[in-house]
Amino acid sequence: MSRAEAAPGPARVAAGSPKPLWTLGLLRGELVTTFRRWRTLALLGVLAAVPVLVGVAVRIETGDGSSSAGGGGGGPAFITQITNNGLFLVFTALAATLPFFLPMAVGVVAGDAIAGEANAGTLRYLLVAPAGRTRLLLTKYATTMAFCLVATLVVAVFALAVGALLFPLGDLTTISGTRISFAEGLGRALLIALVVAASLIGLAALGLFVSTLTNSGIAAMATTVGLLITVQILDQIPQLHAIQPYLFSHYWMSFADLMREPVYWDDLVRNLELQTLYAAVFGSAAWARFTAKDITA
Repeated sequence: MSRAEAAPGPARVAAGSPKPLWTLGLLRGELVTTFRRWRTLALLGVLAAVPVLVGVAVRIETGDGSSSAGGGGGGPAFITQITNNGLFLVFTALAATLPFFLPMAVGVVAGDAIAGEANAGTLRYLLVAPAGRTRLLLTKYATTMAFCLVATLVVAVFALAVGALLFPLGDLTTISGTRISFAEGLGRALLIALVVAASLIGLAALGLFVSTLTNSGIAAMATTVGLLITVQILDQIPQLHAIQPYLFSHYWMSFADLMREPVYWDDLVRNLELQTLYAAVFGSAAWARFTAKDITA
């Protein structure tokens, strides 16, 4: 049954404000719809393949008994420690996917949130139900945030599984050179995954705002991904150092500071504050646009 066929009739419009259970039902329906799409499953499949490819590549490279271990460091430098401890594959995979693959997937889901419904002709029927535009927009954003978390955990879980299969596990050495237990390292890996997911909330809000500007899902997705690429390029130009701390991607790799002893919190806090600011600004812009938008599809 399509959403159009399942939409409640006009009598429901007069039923008053929606009950909390109805709102939870709307969220559940959005989550099921999003994660059942072939596009979403394909995106998650690509993300799951990254740690597998990295792990296999490192295993083949070091199969003759040589070691890739070297100096520690943040981001891609985690790869030098994988042969010593498979848990480092989690950090490496997140560092490899965060600059582009993870945000691109989030950009696709966020960009399609409203524009995709309009393009499919189902947005009007969603608004016939007693949800209201604000509740629908919040539900779409919550669904996008759920995708951020699931996508990040997919990368982390597959990386941990491949790391355990191909490399030894045990106590690990932090970037600062101190030793921590495997249990503590696993806890930090989970915390890093949560920080990476939280690093995408600003982009999710930006994508949702773009999605309210057009009735074309493809255009919204392409625009969001295009903005992502543009910001990434701007963040690499030395002459633009004055504006770079205000770009949503600037502090993404600060999650590596969680592997220091003691943990460096400054850039981590700046990253979360910046993401909150972007979410507030573009979330408000999306609400202002969507609540005033003339829905014709």
